[in-house]
Amino acid sequence: MYQQGVGDFKYYVGISSLSQIATQHDRVCVLNILGGESSEVTPVGHAWSGGNVVFGTSPGRRGQVLETPAGNIPVYNSVREGLDDGHRFNCGVVYLPPSAARDGVAELIRVNPELKKIFIITEKISVHDAREIRAMGQQHGIDIFGANCLGVADAWNQVRIGGALGGDSPSDTLKRGSIAVLSNSGGFTTTIAQYLRMAGWGTTTLVSSGKDVYIHYAAPEFAFALANDARSKAAVLYCEPGGYYERDAEFTKPVVACVVGRWKAKLTRAVGHAGAMAGGHDDAAAKERWFMEKFGVDGLYTPENPVFSAKGAVVTNIAHIPAALTAVMRANATLPDFAPEGTMELKPWFGANLGIALPEKLDLPVVAAGEPYRAQIAALAKQVGAVFPRETLKDASGASKMDPKTQVSSLHGLSVLEAARLPLEANVGLALLREAGGDNDRKLVNVALAACVNLYGDPALAAAVAARDAGNAPNSVLASALSIVGPKRAERARAIAAAFIERFSEAGLRDALAEDFNVGALADDEALVRLVAADVPDTRADAMLAGLDARAARSVFVRYLRSLGRPVSADAVLAAVTTTLAWGPLMRKRVSRLTVETLPWWMRLFGTLIGASTAADRHRPESFCGIPMEKLLGEASITEVACRALLDRAPDAADLFAFQTLVGILLTNGPGTISAQGAKGAVSADGPESPQRVQLNKALVGFLTHTGYAHGGNGFEGVQFLIGQFRDSALADPGDPAHGIDLAALARRYADDYAHYKAGAKSAGSLDVRKIPGVNHPVFKDRPVNVDPREVFIRDLMDARGESNVFHDFYRTLVRALHEAGVSRTVYCVNIDAVIAALLLKLTWKPWRAGEIGEAALESAAFTVFLYARMLGCAAEVDDHLNRGRNMDTRTPASQCRFVS
Repeated sequence: MYQQGVGDFKYYVGISSLSQIATQHDRVCVLNILGGESSEVTPVGHAWSGGNVVFGTSPGRRGQVLETPAGNIPVYNSVREGLDDGHRFNCGVVYLPPSAARDGVAELIRVNPELKKIFIITEKISVHDAREIRAMGQQHGIDIFGANCLGVADAWNQVRIGGALGGDSPSDTLKRGSIAVLSNSGGFTTTIAQYLRMAGWGTTTLVSSGKDVYIHYAAPEFAFALANDARSKAAVLYCEPGGYYERDAEFTKPVVACVVGRWKAKLTRAVGHAGAMAGGHDDAAAKERWFMEKFGVDGLYTPENPVFSAKGAVVTNIAHIPAALTAVMRANATLPDFAPEGTMELKPWFGANLGIALPEKLDLPVVAAGEPYRAQIAALAKQVGAVFPRETLKDASGASKMDPKTQVSSLHGLSVLEAARLPLEANVGLALLREAGGDNDRKLVNVALAACVNLYGDPALAAAVAARDAGNAPNSVLASALSIVGPKRAERARAIAAAFIERFSEAGLRDALAEDFNVGALADDEALVRLVAADVPDTRADAMLAGLDARAARSVFVRYLRSLGRPVSADAVLAAVTTTLAWGPLMRKRVSRLTVETLPWWMRLFGTLIGASTAADRHRPESFCGIPMEKLLGEASITEVACRALLDRAPDAADLFAFQTLVGILLTNGPGTISAQGAKGAVSADGPESPQRVQLNKALVGFLTHTGYAHGGNGFEGVQFLIGQFRDSALADPGDPAHGIDLAALARRYADDYAHYKAGAKSAGSLDVRKIPGVNHPVFKDRPVNVDPREVFIRDLMDARGESNVFHDFYRTLVRALHEAGVSRTVYCVNIDAVIAALLLKLTWKPWRAGEIGEAALESAAFTVFLYARMLGCAAEVDDHLNRGRNMDTRTPASQCRFVS
């Protein structure tokens, strides 16, 4: 059958002009109207087109509706039901799965003699079904568009049928003009229209042809209808490799062809759209040649080399389409449809080069946004600190994660192995400010925590003593002390920190260490002065200020306090120190105001936890753990102070290394740990929208109460195991390489005993064979020689420092002895718990061997060092949860709970 138009066309085409493809008279039925894609895009097209969808189908959902801005669209089980209900349509849209698309087309044709057009959105329809669809359409005089397309749209008629051409706001892109568009890509159909509009060219009809193997309405049909459309003066084609449609098309009007996909010629199979076959005579290079022959040009159009004729131009970059079209139309004495509306070049509304010097072409200037965005950006620019989107954090975290392959956890992007290289004061900054900070930051942390560890005369110390005397474990002892440090004890410091943020950000402070910032400008702020001032000299404040001087710590906020020339409170000094710490991350919007305002409270809590972990007699008015307060505030590292509180003696360099390493590797074990869940659960009902209800001490108590010896020991079983092996040895110093112990003989003896025990247990049918603490791992196994990368890292760190640890050496010797004794078919790994045990026992071996502490105290020390470290990781989880989590988001759904009898 032939359609008469401008010349004869060999296929049936009921559409003689592009103006007939999508009209105000078309009425549409959508198959699978409630599917995921259709339910999103159909309401937009329906409303923009003035209500052109009469009904849709979705088997089993008769009586339901699809809500749209232009009214509800009724839903039926089948097309026949909709027709029987009195609805009439001439266009069908198919959103069915590939296997059902053919039957959907057949249903539309069979039951509706008024059908004229079908638009198939479905992709990956089989070639067999596509051929049958083609035959049905030709036989019944029906034009078919697609498959694998986004339908059609007409800017003159303001009609969209099927798919999402023009996006969520078609009027923003589809402006009436003189250019028709045919594109293999649905998404690029809209993009090309937007590019044209920016250059002053509007559109007529846009056809997303799709790119399945069969393209039912392709370039020949489009060229035929283009010739008969008086509105369309030219066309833009977007073409991908595959098919000979473009070669067969006869264009009588100017065309700009964008041919893409040269890279696909190197592939051996189709990629992207199913029809984009590569490697034949219909690849991208071939299609470029076809169009060059049609247009009479000998090259591609680029801005640097504008090759075109009055018939057209060929481009390979969609960004070049507007310029090429303008050049071609100028050759046809035709000007753009309207004044250019801009360009599609990147116009960033925000920019930050982070101090990096970029080449001019890459250093894009920031431009003013259009309204209402301009006003919103102005408000954002005044916002101090980050605002995080709320989300459910029951089994998630924005603070910690674990790599399942290496089992290495990280906190704010820094692995615990790298954290093991840092002192305790740096990890405080990492936990709460998302960065470890520099030398000045560590000075500030040292002063802040040193001011809080001495609990002489503090009820928190009395609570800890009472809990310890009652026989409680270290976590319960510390929880008792932290329960005393409630919100009222940090209320004033938090208020001062909030005032500092408000006043100093308004004054334009960006660098809290700036020596040239004029603090005198704030001296007249009477409200702020009243907030920070003390009625009488505060000895704690004076001591902190002296400590800052002794360390040569820098701070604009401390300088402001000094400029007042009157007594200030210890709360004011603490707030000045913590706000200085947080100012950089706050200005870079890495942390929120809530985080900065709560930082003084965190310092009190951390200091209390360290202080309460040691005996009451170690707290004196003039000293803590034998360190004079002047030295504590002005010289000592909190790493040394905490280690001293743990060991009840002055630590040496090896002790400090072991302690620092332990704290780093124990910081976090990812968001799924029970301790982290306990910390988050403690504040999940506090209401993130009500910061005044937040109780950080409760959060740390939640962490402590969810931490038992199974976690806190986290290697204590290994400590007991090592004591059993070395109890009868003459080992004096575990760090002395010349220890005189025959580790090979010791390991061989244990391996033989364990092999004998294991064989006996198996012969007796025992299913509960005793495991060796610190040996083997469920992930690092099944290789001839297995290693835990965390253990290797710590070993390399020790070797680089020249550190020796006989217990660690024993473990490495033991895994080989177990293999030689036939206990294991592979050499087991020495896991991270073994490293923890070796480091812990090295710290406490000398006092234990000297009888100064018993095994109970050893156990307590092992548990406590874990609590020191994990308090930081859990503080990071709590801060993340308060800023990001939703209320009650740690609750387990009832459907996941079960009763066990």
